[in-house]
Amino acid sequence: MAAMTDALWYFARGSGVISLVLLSVVVALGIGARSGRTAFGLPRFTVNLVHRNAALLAVVFLIGHVVSLLFDPYAQLRLFDLVVPFAGNYRPVWQGLGTLAFDLLLAIVITSLLRHRLGARTWRVVHWLAYLCWPIALMHGLGNGSDNGTVWLWTISALCTALVLAAVAWRLSPSFTRFPQRADRKINPALQEVR
Repeated sequence: MAAMTDALWYFARGSGVISLVLLSVVVALGIGARSGRTAFGLPRFTVNLVHRNAALLAVVFLIGHVVSLLFDPYAQLRLFDLVVPFAGNYRPVWQGLGTLAFDLLLAIVITSLLRHRLGARTWRVVHWLAYLCWPIALMHGLGNGSDNGTVWLWTISALCTALVLAAVAWRLSPSFTRFPQRADRKINPALQEVR
């Protein structure tokens, strides 16, 4: 039984960190996808595809993180704690930040699934919650759990922060172009023959 409890604890810790890393990649790629220039030398559709798949993986690891904590006797997480922030028994502020990030991500997932019914404008407004979700998840990871004072967790968190800040700095820089004007777009020579 102790081996199972230890496995749940390690899986909860690992899946939380992986989810944070993936969420950092998602935020950086989301910022990069808004540019008219290709990010990392990749076509925009590739950046969007990696962005979407990394987001799905982040959600999968987050669900693994939450479910493993529900069954972990050390964490003593209740279903109520997954929905209502700052009501937990263990470090309620830090746990509440995790709940808040989970709730925000849940809203993003639900509206993404209903995107065709909600419309692009409504979906986009809710989707911007990802920019709020990321720092909240980062603070949760740094303040909660048994690894909050370790060098490896702070290093990973610093790298995630550097990635997102680099993307934000690029977004705010003069070299960032939102989307090229229609006249500036290069037309594929193969398509010109069709016209």
